[in-house]
Parts: sequence; C-alpha cells; structure tokens
Amino acid sequence: MRVQMLGLCRFSYLGLRGYQKDHSSLEERRAFLYDSERLARRWLWFTTLALPGWRAQTDPDFTLVVMTGPDLPEPYLSRLRDLSQANPWLRLELVPPMDRHLDACRAAIAPHVDPQANVVGHFRNDDDDAVALDYVATARRDFAAVQPLWLPEGRLSLDHSRGLMLRAGAGGADFVPWIAHNMGVALTIFLRPDEEKTALHFNHTKLPLWMPCVAVTRPLMFIRSIHADSDSGDMGPGLPWDIAPDALDRQLSRRFGLDRRVLDDLSKAVFRVDSPGWSC
Repeated sequence: MRVQMLGLCRFSYLGLRGYQKDHSSLEERRAFLYDSERLARRWLWFTTLALPGWRAQTDPDFTLVVMTGPDLPEPYLSRLRDLSQANPWLRLELVPPMDRHLDACRAAIAPHVDPQANVVGHFRNDDDDAVALDYVATARRDFAAVQPLWLPEGRLSLDHSRGLMLRAGAGGADFVPWIAHNMGVALTIFLRPDEEKTALHFNHTKLPLWMPCVAVTRPLMFIRSIHADSDSGDMGPGLPWDIAPDALDRQLSRRFGLDRRVLDDLSKAVFRVDSPGWSC
C-alpha cells in the first residue's frame, strides 16, 4: 500500500481567517504579519528549530508544502524559493489572500496530492515547531499496524503525543516534558487521496467526532514553542513526564538533531518582555 506523507507549513500567510488573533481588515492583518521584526523572528524559528528535523528525516519520502502569500516581503520570499530549489521535499505555494482559510490550505495542498497513493498522511507543522528525525518513518510504520481501523471510513488520526514545550525566555530555553493529545504537531490525519480535506480541515481538539483516533505516547516526537509571537500562548491539557537535564540534552540531539546551546541563543534572540503566560 502506497502511503504518501504530505504536510503543510503556513509561513505568515496573509488571510483573514484561520488564526486565533483577529484583525478587522486585510491591511491590518498584512501590517501585523509582515512587520519586519516579526518576520525576522519567525525566520529564526523556522530555520533554527523547524527545518533541521525535516532536512534529516530518516525517511526522505515526504512533501512539506510551505504556504505563503505572493507579496511576502523580501528577503524572505527569495529565501523560501531558494530552500524549495535546494530541498526536493519542500514545495513553495504562493496563495493570494482568500476569504476562507481552509480553501486556501486546500489550494496549497491539492497540487501535491499523489493520485497513485492509496492513503495520504496529512500533517501540519507550524514554522516554530519541530518533529523528531524519524517522524515520517514512524508514522508510516505505526499506520501499518492500525490500518484496519482506517479501512471502513478512510479516515484515521495517529497522534504521537509525547513532546517538549519550549518557552523562550531572557535566560534561554525552558522545557516542560508534556504528553499532549492531539496537539497538532506530530499529528497525522490519514485520508483517501480523493478526499477534499486536509489536516487543517479537522479541528485537532475535536478529532473523535470525525474519525478513529490512535495515540502513541512513545517515543519523544515533537517540540512545540510558546513565545510572544505564538498564535496560542498556553500548553493546553496534558500530562507531565520526567526527564533529567542531561538526558534532555541528549534527547534534543538524538531525537531532533538540535543543540541545547543553539536553542538557548534562539530563545534569547526572540524573547520579549510581553511574552504570553506560561501555564500548565
């Protein structure tokens, strides 16, 4: 059975819907999203935290669509074009502002659906979150184990729910080990290739309404960052788990290919005094 792994990353996409922060007009939204200091911070998150894991996936057979607007300011539009040319798994889609955000997401994803696939594993990845180096391989393997649950309806979610919450602070990166069900990152929605929906069409907090849901709580699979520019500023419901500081540093390296010192520097660089509350 051919399983296509197909993801969407929105990089400051200009649209009026689809985010928790509201703006009264397109121009107000544009001013917010395209603020030069904000874009510089988003680029730091994207290139320092998110991209390393995708570049080093143990299974390179996946597609990550980066969706942004055709008027994204330079140098970021050219940088995204350069990344898409250098990495065959990364596809850049320039989507004009659309009234309905989910239609925009579908417009970005649709050209990349493989009609020869039997199943499409849709996922989303924010530009400031990270997945483990074996996310693609593990999602494929675990789906094979639960495929009978997918067959009746052609829908199933596979939630790799053990992660780390990263808070950017003046002192560097703080981590809270957290098991968070259906967080959104490292969450794969398996659909038929002719399905007119993507991962974003299903509210990840209400997935059991639409499909069988399987949670896999090991191994460590994601990092979610929370900072001043986060669309959502809290961790959400979940369960804490313990990890020693030295083991945490090893896991950052082994699971994500990341260096704790680099994440500390990143967090200090993007830190703001008005960062959102940190709640458990």
